[in-house]
Amino acid sequence: MKDFITPPNHVKFVAKKLFGDCGKIIDGAIAYLEPNGGGPIELHTHKHSHLFIVIQGQAKIIMNEKEKILNSNESFLVEGGIPHSIWNNTDTTTIMVGISVKTDEE
Repeated sequence: MKDFITPPNHVKFVAKKLFGDCGKIIDGAIAYLEPNGGGPIELHTHKHSHLFIVIQGQAKIIMNEKEKILNSNESFLVEGGIPHSIWNNTDTTTIMVGISVKTDEE
């Protein structure tokens, strides 16, 4: 439970900050990615950014020739305009949250 802390005046409670101010939240969704699941099949782009948070399992974000692996309790922001897709990187279901974020540049 690396990077988890017990805040003051809490008992049997640990927390880990996943992200800070990264823009205005447009919407959010929870996703269940089955083994070999993900998408889109072709990399896609859009104006808004995506903040991905893995709750359970492991996800692989593909961005052009670059890949980012996210484990449980980790997050990553894909800036708008970067071609990307996201895939389950395990042989069990991966659960993740995706948040669409409008940045100041939009």
